[in-house]
Amino acid sequence: MTEQKLAKDLLSVSNEPKADEMEIDLMDILRKIIAIRKILYKAAGIGLVIGIIVALSIPKKYTVEVTLSPEMGNSKGNSALASMAASFLGAGAGMSDDGVDALNASLSPDIVSSTPFLLELLSMSVPGGGEESEKIDLGCYLDNQSSPWWNYVMGLPGMAISWLRSLFVDEDESDGLRNNTIELTKEENEKITSLKKNIAAVMDKKTAITNVSVTLQDPKVAAVVADSVVHKLQEYITDYRTFKAKEDCAYLEKLFKERREEYYAVQKKYAEYVDTHDNLILQSIRAEQERLQNDMSLAYQVYSQVANQLQVARAKVQEEKPVFAVVEPAVVPQQPSGTSRKTYVIAFVFLFVATAIGWKFFGEDFWDRLKREFV
Repeated sequence: MTEQKLAKDLLSVSNEPKADEMEIDLMDILRKIIAIRKILYKAAGIGLVIGIIVALSIPKKYTVEVTLSPEMGNSKGNSALASMAASFLGAGAGMSDDGVDALNASLSPDIVSSTPFLLELLSMSVPGGGEESEKIDLGCYLDNQSSPWWNYVMGLPGMAISWLRSLFVDEDESDGLRNNTIELTKEENEKITSLKKNIAAVMDKKTAITNVSVTLQDPKVAAVVADSVVHKLQEYITDYRTFKAKEDCAYLEKLFKERREEYYAVQKKYAEYVDTHDNLILQSIRAEQERLQNDMSLAYQVYSQVANQLQVARAKVQEEKPVFAVVEPAVVPQQPSGTSRKTYVIAFVFLFVATAIGWKFFGEDFWDRLKREFV
């Protein structure tokens, strides 16, 4: 028992100097910080000024998010309308099963970031920022967006090189679609790159919920662009989903008109023959009349079958149109997104104060040792 007590006393005695040493170290650090408080005040002031300059130089940005719940593509040929039409018109009127769509809502992120999609967005109308009725296209709006001043400083060498190159080289820039290839000018390419950074679509594979986000400097423009992106995305997917059905429907429309004309022609020929040979009872006349009647019946059967298939195709076009439920519409944001200006100011003040403390505590001694060794 006495040995255990003696061990505890020795342990407590050995811990007392460490506690005193740590207390002394903390007090020493506090004294050093108080001793350089004027330097820290200056560092905090410099950090405050630089933080304010940086915070004011970075333009505000607003983010608008739209949430969609698209109907995922089902197997073609299993549509309710097409099945109902086939049941009324006969089992032979059904269309063939083409399998599952290759493109559905799961490719929304790829569609939104594609160059043709963004190129179409550049020509859309957005609020001009002046009068409420003033409208400009999105490409002009992107030209008028502000940038931090250091972007212009870092871009000066590139601008100078481009200017010198233009003096010696005649650039023949063309835009548009040439042989299924898109040719963009330098300005269009920069705008497309900017839109790819500021427009994004993310889809949850489990729930099929798609979130479309647009980040721009004007909250109203961001909301308008987000709404346009959603509608254009719906049009893209709808056009693809109904492309094959529309082609089938157009082909059957053409075939229907041809078979109808053939039937009308045979019917007219049969009627004229009966009218001109009504009172004649020759066997050859009866055989010709029977042949014309069979031709008319056969033409009517083909015409009727094509008409049934056309009705099924029209129902299938409607059935192939996907349904998009807008869970969260585009709302004009009230607060800017991203890092706030206060955060920039606090970060720069902390950075300069921490740098000053590090220099006074460690940097000066290290610098003095280097000078003594190499000088």
